[in-house]
Amino acid sequence: MEIDILRHSCSHIMAGAVKKLYPQVKLGIGPAIEDGFYYDFDIAGGIKEEDLGKIEQIMKEVAGKNHSFTHQEQPACEAIDFFQNQGEEYKVELIKELGQEKVSIYKHDDFVDLCKGPHLASTGNLKYFKLLSTSGAYWKGLESNPQLTRIYGTAFFTKEDLDSYLKNLEEAKKRDHRKLGKELGLVDIYHNEAGAGLVFYLPQGAILRRIIEDWEVREHIRRGYQMVTTPHIMNKKLWEASGHLEYYQDYMYSITKENQEFILKPMNCPGHILIYKSKLHSFRELPLRMFELGTVYRYEKSGVLHGLLRVRGFTQDDAHIFCKKEDLCNEIEGVLDFVKETMIKFGFKDFTAELSTRPEKFIGESRDWDASEEILEEVLKKKSFTYKINRGEGAFYGPKIDIKLRDALGRFWQCATVQLDYNIPKRFDLTYRDRSDNNVRVIMLHRVILGSLERFIATLIEHYAGRFPLWLAPTQISVLNIVGEVKDYALEVKEVLEKEGFRVEADLRDETLQRKIREKELLKTPYMVIVGKKEKEAREISLRRRGKESLGNMGIDDFLDILRKEIKGGG
Repeated sequence: MEIDILRHSCSHIMAGAVKKLYPQVKLGIGPAIEDGFYYDFDIAGGIKEEDLGKIEQIMKEVAGKNHSFTHQEQPACEAIDFFQNQGEEYKVELIKELGQEKVSIYKHDDFVDLCKGPHLASTGNLKYFKLLSTSGAYWKGLESNPQLTRIYGTAFFTKEDLDSYLKNLEEAKKRDHRKLGKELGLVDIYHNEAGAGLVFYLPQGAILRRIIEDWEVREHIRRGYQMVTTPHIMNKKLWEASGHLEYYQDYMYSITKENQEFILKPMNCPGHILIYKSKLHSFRELPLRMFELGTVYRYEKSGVLHGLLRVRGFTQDDAHIFCKKEDLCNEIEGVLDFVKETMIKFGFKDFTAELSTRPEKFIGESRDWDASEEILEEVLKKKSFTYKINRGEGAFYGPKIDIKLRDALGRFWQCATVQLDYNIPKRFDLTYRDRSDNNVRVIMLHRVILGSLERFIATLIEHYAGRFPLWLAPTQISVLNIVGEVKDYALEVKEVLEKEGFRVEADLRDETLQRKIREKELLKTPYMVIVGKKEKEAREISLRRRGKESLGNMGIDDFLDILRKEIKGGG
């Protein structure tokens, strides 16, 4: 893609500028990435974000001089000598790993780098770029390697595109679920005493989560799923049999008691398999759909933990469908229909799919993989999903469809997944009795709709900027009394609203009304009901909508009509 070439060229200009400012710096790598680029540097003391302006200024000067990007193939031995003389030990390491007779070198101005390209014709083509932030990054992503300083930036072909991106970036900072999660009393993810990557749901967050869970349970039961619950720990031998131990051991937590090793489950499928195996099944029972809100645990390195998006303990809306071959298309279609309806319910109207195919390391027969991939793609086409193919990115036991939804800022988030699996049923000898009373191998579909509840809640927070629609808001209504007045009437109003099924609080503190309103606005409460002596005498309320919009005085029944219509309309 041309934009990737632009951004990769910009990473070289940045690296050259850093080299001018800090001659002793050692260079890592600098690829284009989604929405921008980065480059890694080894420099004593690191590079601070306040230094990015100086680097940017040099980049602008270099771009203005319109230096050509020149390319040459150089014997590896000569390249090693050159980079050794420059003190570029990381480049030497990369050349040796390549094991090639010749390597690709790019140059602009007086900056030389090991790079396969391609690049722009000259630096003058780069006009609209911005350095964004710095972070730490281990060389090659390994904690045993030196920690480098990573500088992130972005570049576009037009000023309008750059300005739009930077504006979105500022808006994204305001919507950051880590910031809003704390301000709105939803989650706490920084209890280091308990351990990194473990989520504490505060009262408002626990209500939000329960709203989502209750909706999901109802929808699954309506679609013929059976609820199950499986243990959090299971014997290590189960994970050996499933193949997970071989592929996921580095991400598993284990417990040893009485000379037995148990695994804290990183996924729910082996538990559902044991439930299926606990009795004989007839073709008449299939497809059999098992659903669990199952909490799983995976050891993620501390460097990749990120708010609710990357944690060590999370809950999946996990289901496994045990079916006959002739059921597959209908069941996968049913999952994709479920996904569409769910995304629309939660306010996401734009989503795409990715089909991930057989990885290099896999279990099972190639012919089963080929058949599975063909079925998944056939259903995607039939359901008119926009999709792309990620070759070699499937799970070790089967290909999968991943659904990514687009939020209010145009960013994509991973949510639903459906995986087709011929292989684990073979490992556990899962069968059913057909019409001729023969044992036939069952086929499994692994699927989630929201995925990780933690990740989905983070997505909701950022999508809505904390201004949840009425049906999702943990507190829907706050009843405020004018200081010193009608506490009894405020509680009466609260009781009426609660009896109608709404989530209501009463703020009867001896604070000014203006302060109470300001606090509820900051908490993004959808409605504020204000009562004083006049309202009590008239048996009315004064109503404010979130966003400082006054709706005037009205009876409680009139307010209830507003609430019901909003809920019915999906608000």
